[in-house]
Amino acid sequence: MSDESAGGLAVRHLTKHFRLGGLLSGKRQVIQAVTDVSLDVPPGESVGLVGESGCGKSTVSRAILRLTEPDAGEVVFDGVDIRQASRAALRKLRQRLQFIFQDPYSSLNQRRSIRKTLEEPLRVHRLGTRAEIREKAEAAIAEVGLPLEALDRYPHEFSGGQRQRIGIARALVLNPELVVADEPVSALDVSVQAQILTLLDKLKAQRGLSFLFVSHDLGVVRHFCGSVCVMYLGRIVETGPTKEVLDAPAHPYTQLLRESSPVPDPTRRLTLIKNEGEIPSPADPPRGCAFHTRCPHRMPVCGERLPELKAQAPGRKVACHLFD
Repeated sequence: MSDESAGGLAVRHLTKHFRLGGLLSGKRQVIQAVTDVSLDVPPGESVGLVGESGCGKSTVSRAILRLTEPDAGEVVFDGVDIRQASRAALRKLRQRLQFIFQDPYSSLNQRRSIRKTLEEPLRVHRLGTRAEIREKAEAAIAEVGLPLEALDRYPHEFSGGQRQRIGIARALVLNPELVVADEPVSALDVSVQAQILTLLDKLKAQRGLSFLFVSHDLGVVRHFCGSVCVMYLGRIVETGPTKEVLDAPAHPYTQLLRESSPVPDPTRRLTLIKNEGEIPSPADPPRGCAFHTRCPHRMPVCGERLPELKAQAPGRKVACHLFD
């Protein structure tokens, strides 16, 4: 998983810590949301980023596009470090990098018609005459399966699935090369999730898009992503081809994630994560391997030294002392 060629994304040692509290409270906390995260999204491929709520995966997705400013690291797209890009360079890059938000309601301006929502980024980037911008907005709404009359309506007039289609149209109207999708189907009913995933599959194939697909749902990631990165408490703990990682997880945390995910046979459901305790606070992570407080295979070294993310098999990496 390494590619910095045309259209490829390479994230190196990305770190983002949030500082809470102030002078009035007299207390300051540092929330270690993301620490030393590295991953790659090769051109035309879909990479999943999975983990429990609060593990930092949404912070990674937002930091990549500088919707949240990272504290350290590199985010290189097509040879340009997004973190170091000037305002003018970043503006050009954002035509090629787009974001699909989790909540299809709050991410749309409720006072703006769908037409204005789709046309605004085209006007901002000066991508055509008034007539050409109108045509591009109409093409985008049709591409996501909505009628042209939807353009003159407002977000509250649509269902959740329809609003997410509008969010996808907004992301695609600039003709990007890479899309960062942050839990794009988690707020939708299961039947609607399938429709949106089918749409994204079609768009990915037709446009040759790359995706960084953030999700807590292993079934969705298995369907959509060719490779996967597993996060725990702000760090990547395992990477590799999706089928290999989910069929034969190496890291104990990935094993527990898989066993606790919904399966057709309820007798196969386990509650190991619950039995092994709750996720520690990112304001006070454990020393050594952050997962050792919940790990059924913990050893003395796990509480003393942070394991490195290193090759465990061809194409796969794991950060676990079991493989030292």
